[in-house]
Amino acid sequence: QVQPVESGGGLVQAGDSLRLSCTASERTFINCHVAWFRQAPGKEREFVAAISRNNQDGYYADSVKGRFTISRDNFNNVVRLQMNSLEPEDTAVYYCAADNKHLYIDYDYHNWEYWGQGTQVAVSS
Repeated sequence: QVQPVESGGGLVQAGDSLRLSCTASERTFINCHVAWFRQAPGKEREFVAAISRNNQDGYYADSVKGRFTISRDNFNNVVRLQMNSLEPEDTAVYYCAADNKHLYIDYDYHNWEYWGQGTQVAVSS
């Protein structure tokens, strides 16, 4: 059992940056793939970025590639999402998800087991 907890959301202007953090008190968090998904009002939850438990490689949705960077600090049990050049279209609730059952990272949110409560990101134009 892993309980992710997000922090770092807020209201910013277009072009600004934010850094989201996802932590868990369980040490097993370092054995999980970790992903960020987001959900805007009236839209389905969508994949944003993920990082594997093994090789630290990041995986990104096309809409954020080149602007967002995912990283993990296993010593401190935290995964971060650095978001630069934010756009109004990035406005959503951002959720951290963790998975320790599957071998590969899955872009489908239905297949992620552990979820945080979400943190709101709002980008004004």
